[in-house]
This record gives sequence, C-alpha cells and structure tokens, in this order.
Amino acid sequence: MDRSTFIKNSTLASAGILLAKSPLTAFANKPAAKKRIVMVGTGHRGIGFWGKPVVDNYGDVVEFVGLCDNNPGRLAFAKDRMGVTCPTFTDFTTMMRTVKPEVVIVTTVDSTHDEFIIKAMEMGADVITEKPMTTDEKKCKAILAAEKRTGKKVMVAFNYRHGPHMMKIKELLAANRIGNVTSVDFNWMLNVYHGADYFRRWHGLMRKSGSLWVHKSTHHFDLVNWWLNSEPVEVTAYGELEHYGKNNPFRGVRCQGCGHKDYCKFYRDITKEDWLNNLYVKNEHHDGYFRDQCVWRKEIDIYDKMSAQIKYANGVTVNYSLTTYSPYEGWRIAFNGFNGRMETWQDIPYQDDNALNQEQRHAVEMSQDKEAIPGKFREIMVMDNFNKEHEIIKVPQYAGGHGGGDKRMHNRIFRDPSDNPYNILAGTRDGAMSILIGIAANKSIQLKRPVKISELTDLKPMAKRHA
Repeated sequence: MDRSTFIKNSTLASAGILLAKSPLTAFANKPAAKKRIVMVGTGHRGIGFWGKPVVDNYGDVVEFVGLCDNNPGRLAFAKDRMGVTCPTFTDFTTMMRTVKPEVVIVTTVDSTHDEFIIKAMEMGADVITEKPMTTDEKKCKAILAAEKRTGKKVMVAFNYRHGPHMMKIKELLAANRIGNVTSVDFNWMLNVYHGADYFRRWHGLMRKSGSLWVHKSTHHFDLVNWWLNSEPVEVTAYGELEHYGKNNPFRGVRCQGCGHKDYCKFYRDITKEDWLNNLYVKNEHHDGYFRDQCVWRKEIDIYDKMSAQIKYANGVTVNYSLTTYSPYEGWRIAFNGFNGRMETWQDIPYQDDNALNQEQRHAVEMSQDKEAIPGKFREIMVMDNFNKEHEIIKVPQYAGGHGGGDKRMHNRIFRDPSDNPYNILAGTRDGAMSILIGIAANKSIQLKRPVKISELTDLKPMAKRHA
C-alpha cells in the first residue's frame, strides 16, 4: 500500500482525533527508569497476551518484578515462557509487600478480579485489568469506591477499541456521517470451535464468569458505548441454555479418556497441542483444574443463546444478539441515522470471500502479528437518504490480534499514553458501564422484566460521555 492510500484509509491519520488524559497514571510520562510491574494470573491470557509480548516489545520501559498464581506449575511455566528472572508467589499479599510494584496486571478468573484490583490499589499500585472488570454490581461498586478512596487508577483492557476498523467506525460516527444515530443492530456469532471452548472451561459457570453476557459481551457492549459516546439506561434480555450443558443424551467428565470421543463432534485432544498441554494438562495435579471439561456437563449454567434490547441515555436503541454455536465466526453491525445508514462486518465467509479455517480462526485472531495484509481491507458501507448510490469505505486489514488492536493498545499503555484518540484508553467508568449491561441482562432474564441501570449502580448514565 502506498503512503497516500494509507493516510486516506487510516483512522489514525484522520482529522478530528482528540487527545485526552490516560486513565492510568503510572505510564503518564516516559519513565527515566523502567516501571515495576507484576502480574497475577498466569493462564493462557496472562502469559500469551500480557506476559511474553510485553517482555519482548516493552522490556526497555517496563520490568516484571513478580508473578503470582495459585498453581505453582503454571507459575514455573510462565516464568520460563516469558523469559523473566523475577520471583514467583502463590500469595498475592506477600508478592505486593515483597516487590512493591507500581502497576499490577490482573488476569485471573473473572469473579476474582475485584479482590486483586482493590487490594492492589490499597497497597499503592495502579492496575491494568483484563475485561470484564468484574462480574456483579456489588463488586463493581466496591472497585469504584476503592479507586476513589485510594487515589489510584484502574485501566480496563478493551483491546477491540484499538483496531483500525473499529477506529474508523468511531471516526465516522463522531463526524456525524449519517446524522443523529437512532438505532443499532448488532449480531455476534461464535463458531462451534471457539464458542464451544467457553463451555469447556470455568467460563461455563455463572459464579465464575458472570455468564457470557459479562465475560464475552462486555467487549461488544463497550464498543457500542464508545461508538455512541453514551451510556445505557435500561436492558431487556432473553437467554437460554439450549445447546450445550444438559442438552445432550451423553456426557463425560472431560475429553481425555472419554468413551464418547469417537462420535462426539466436540471432542478435543489438548494433549496434542503443546501450548495447552504444557500450561494446563501437566499442571492440573496442583489444583485439579481440567482445561478440556465436557461441554455437555450438567453443572453448566450460563446461556448459549442471548438477545437483548438496550436503551441509551441519548435515545438510541440497540438490538444485540450473541450465538455460541454458529458454523462461522464473525459479526455484523448497522447504524441507522436521520440522514442515512452505515453497515459493516467482519469475517462473514460469503461476504468477505474469507477462506479461514474455522477451527483455527481464533488462533489467527489472537496472534500478535502486527502487519497489514497486502490487498486486504475491511469494508464500511454508507448510504445517504434520497441517494441511489452507496459509498464503500475501505480500511486496511491487519493480521494481528483483534484486528491489530492488541499491539496498538499495548503501545498506548506502555509507550505513549498521551496517544489517546477519542478517549480510547478505558477506565473504571467504561468498565462499569459495559458489565452493567450484561449484569442487567442476567437480571432481566431471571426477573422477566426490563432492568434499569440505576437499579445496579449509583452512577448516573450520561447521554454524552465526552465533548
């Protein structure tokens, strides 16, 4: 791609980008000495996203001074995989007192995020937490109160925001390209490989993940909140567990050693996958956690089919759905405005001429390759009212994780927090407003009625977040 084409298509070079203060104070200025960071939770996400990539790409500005996990085997694997020499701990408080970090990265089971976020701030550190910030409204209130009480800051890692495709959508909406937005239709499809994987793990239990409304959809709700520059006021939702869990005539405990493996389409032998075998299988004797649990086990209590209608403080209505057993993985969204309509999508096979192997698609998405794919673009269709023609806006497609968003978010956090277009670096209010939609959805299903965000928080939903 030549330079002029890149500048034309790239969101980062577009007019109207506004800079704002980062919500994480620890990286506000380029440090004279390396920032002292620790990580609690050394599972797949911790090591693969926050561990080795940060060591490899930002070792000149940050230094891991501690790793913590309740599984000593995973800790040892993490230390070796990341190539660090820092001490390891199975007790978080001991680590904090011993190494006194400036920043704590939280990548534990979702339901424990609040414990480590709050304790880290109380012990003098800022926090970077994986999404979701936490799993229920009480824990959310506690985090907000602790941030106010301690004066420390929490950044929530909404990496989807940072991809060039997502940024271009934000830019067009901020420029009022289709006039005042009135409604949004948003459909997300997880395929039978990636979608099923949530039901193999701890995510299948409401008490640990808060359901996929909270664990997965928080990504999507945050995007909508950010794109609309507004906050939700009410949620009406429907959900069922009708495919996984109890909905099958046979089941086992786990895939390893299962008597049904010859005819179960969801059988997965993770012992043949070096990464998962070394990280989980070889260390399961420490804590009894199986990474390949049966997707049909009866204890699963989250929903696998979800649909919601969300009302926003600025008057916009959003219709959202999440499917966890689709033949392909991708999403589509449409914005309706007074002056026109904008549609876009990712990885719809019959629309993108996408030849990706669905079984390997998630691994490709999570890769940390940051280069643009030659000749590949994401498309955004815009059509004005009373106009027979439509416009196709092309955005360069990137191979890196989450459409190139992972690398860009890391750069903004660790190298240049002043690069904060459209307030893209998310703090606790962003984290709260995304999970509160999912929490409200869970309650709406249970109570069989609409649930107002004001029932869950003292935060007053804002019609317009930023000027």
